[in-house]
Amino acid sequence: MRNDSGNWSGWQGRRGRSICSLLLFVAAAALSACSEDPSGDQPIKVPVVEGPFEATVTVTGELKARNSLDIQGPTGLRSAGLWQVQITDLIAEGTRVKAGEYVATLDRTEASSKLKNLQGELEKTMTQQTQAVLDSTLTLRENRENLVNLHYALEEARITLDQSVYEPPAIIRQAEISLEKAQRAYDQSVENYQIRRDKERARIKEIEGTMSLQRNEISDLAALLDQFEVRAPADGMVIYDRNWDGTRRGVGSTISPWQSTVATLPDLSEMISLTYINEVDISRITEGQKVTLGVDAFPGREYPGEVIEVANIGEQRPNSDAKVFEVKIVLLKSDTTLRPAMTTSNNIVTARADTALYAPSECVFRNDSMSYVYIQEGAAIIRREVITGLYNENETVLLAGVSAAEELFLSVPENAEESAWKLLDPAVKAKWLDEKQTPEEPPLDDDPEAGSTDAVLPKPGDEKPSSRPGGASRGGQRGGGSTK
Repeated sequence: MRNDSGNWSGWQGRRGRSICSLLLFVAAAALSACSEDPSGDQPIKVPVVEGPFEATVTVTGELKARNSLDIQGPTGLRSAGLWQVQITDLIAEGTRVKAGEYVATLDRTEASSKLKNLQGELEKTMTQQTQAVLDSTLTLRENRENLVNLHYALEEARITLDQSVYEPPAIIRQAEISLEKAQRAYDQSVENYQIRRDKERARIKEIEGTMSLQRNEISDLAALLDQFEVRAPADGMVIYDRNWDGTRRGVGSTISPWQSTVATLPDLSEMISLTYINEVDISRITEGQKVTLGVDAFPGREYPGEVIEVANIGEQRPNSDAKVFEVKIVLLKSDTTLRPAMTTSNNIVTARADTALYAPSECVFRNDSMSYVYIQEGAAIIRREVITGLYNENETVLLAGVSAAEELFLSVPENAEESAWKLLDPAVKAKWLDEKQTPEEPPLDDDPEAGSTDAVLPKPGDEKPSSRPGGASRGGQRGGGSTK
């Protein structure tokens, strides 16, 4: 009985151990299956593609008419001393108007105040002119009466001389002296009268000149006030003008003698896209380059374009620290549905290659001395040196170091610092560097922790992956052309 019981206990013990082993095996198998699940956190690999390649710069822009007619405010603001005039009313943007139709109203407050002041000054000057005429009349009348009296004294002296013919010589001499004095006084008085008369005339003429200027200023200001109701110079669609800081000009904005455009009437038959290229990419942009434009308002539509103007001097746009250069792109296809101020996506083709090997830019890593990729050879993952060429927003051309269909790691694999290096033959490297298709090399992000630029062969761990998403310092990511 004891033996049967012992056998039964032993069998149950063996059965329990078997079940535990089976459970452990199932768990290990499940863990292995999970580890081999491609949907897990395994590094992603992408193949090297062979085919035609276009190097592009993709930027956003804004549609504008290539030619437009400005709707100007009053033209005499500077001469009237009006340095800023506010827009108090403006018709809705996009309104179609005929020549002579109403567009905007400007604030008349300051101009009306100046007009009243000028009218008051004119009245004051007119009063001064009246007073000057009366004063000169009285003064000249007194002078004329004095002349008459002096003329009588002269006649008396002449008579006295005539009557002293038979007098002693001394008496005769006294009479002659008296006549000469009377003649002299009369002549001086006549001369003084003429001078005073000319002076009074000049004073009155000066006042009349001031009055004439004031009348002209009043007339000009009155005519200027008539221009404060702005009307369209021709038929077209009203588009708001922009201020110096890029904001739209509307109700509450001001115009000045130097910037008097209220709105514009664009010629919609020929449109351009006005865009700004970052200084990192501007060296790749030249006139004549082909462009493919998309319009945000019409997804799916594409328009051919061409670069027609590249600014020589950079500028700093508001709310931006980067220097940019203005670039104009003309649309080679007209479309009546396009409107100014629509946002465009401009894909500028800077270079082409009929056949090239390329891969996503995320696959290319870089330190100070070389570019390289992670690639699996057998069971090992190695770092293979490559030479890069053209690039666009997403891909980079690999001139040497890889072949078509090879798969590259899209991010830094685990234990990458232990990966071996496979460098290019120096002769091959020198040949490719001399015969590179284009000097367009994706710009590097500044990395103060990178090794010395004099190093030829980096040691494991020299590369410093950045903290950006993806975990690697990608070759060409920032220089891929996007300047949005």
